Amino acid sequence: MANTSSRTLRLLSLLQTHRRWAGAELADRLGVSERTLRRDVDRLRELGYPVDTSRGTDGGYQLAPGAVLPPLVLDEEEAVALAVGMGEAARSAITGMETSAIRALTKVVQVMPPRLRRRVDVLSEAMVSATSAQPVVAVDVLTVVAQACRDEERLCFSYAARGREPSSREVEPYRLVTVGRRWYLVAYDLTRLDWRSFRLDRLTEARPAGARFRPRDLPARDAAAFVRAAAGVPEPYAVEALVHAPAARVRTAVGQWGTVEEAGEHSCVLTMTSTSLDWPIQALGTVGAEFEVLGPPEFAAYVREWGERFVRAASPGPASR
Repeated sequence: MANTSSRTLRLLSLLQTHRRWAGAELADRLGVSERTLRRDVDRLRELGYPVDTSRGTDGGYQLAPGAVLPPLVLDEEEAVALAVGMGEAARSAITGMETSAIRALTKVVQVMPPRLRRRVDVLSEAMVSATSAQPVVAVDVLTVVAQACRDEERLCFSYAARGREPSSREVEPYRLVTVGRRWYLVAYDLTRLDWRSFRLDRLTEARPAGARFRPRDLPARDAAAFVRAAAGVPEPYAVEALVHAPAARVRTAVGQWGTVEEAGEHSCVLTMTSTSLDWPIQALGTVGAEFEVLGPPEFAAYVREWGERFVRAASPGPASR
């Protein structure tokens, strides 16, 4: 059996990964009796972590919002700053960042008192309106929807489809997806009895319905493919090129829009994902170095077409002199 301190940390970690744990399941995960589990829960409460207990067949333990922020290694100002930062990272176009950002955001906001959540929303809206033309998604919406997906719990919300009045929906949430710098919820709509994708910036009053469900089979390869098909967004290209320049120089040129892996002292492999081939070719042009296209074939043909066009522009015929 683990010592008391390490077991308490393990208990806290488990409580942060599910909306609600059955007592017997939680005790089994920790390898202790339910009596010991109750003592460990009391110890967390003494440390300031708000753990709710419910009795009955559906009873268990749940980490809940508290009157004050629990004693994490953060004060309130730091927690607000972290939540705002993670919200911005979740809305960003940095490949792979949105998933880890929403996990971190969910953990922090889950234990925030309401007054701090309101501050996070106000600051997020101010930052997005000043720096981006993209629609704002409230932090509370992101976290409530993410938790419902994680816990396989039905979700209720009001949704305003384009050009229509808001309507009440109850769904079985499946995944959160970012496509074209927008957040979408992929879910099974219990009113329409069909799969739907919902833009999060058009979704309000999100709340868990309190009923669990068994996930259905999605009628698509994955959630991102489902959203692209529903929105008419083309599949992105995964462009790869071997660039004959140091990795540091290429990273400086392309910034967050690509990933760079070293392929020798003076070469690297640049990978970019885009629904358009224009941006990758412009990014490679800004590097100012020789490169070789590794894929896909469509990009190689596009580079060839661009090259021929520039050669013609540099060698005008007699009629244009």
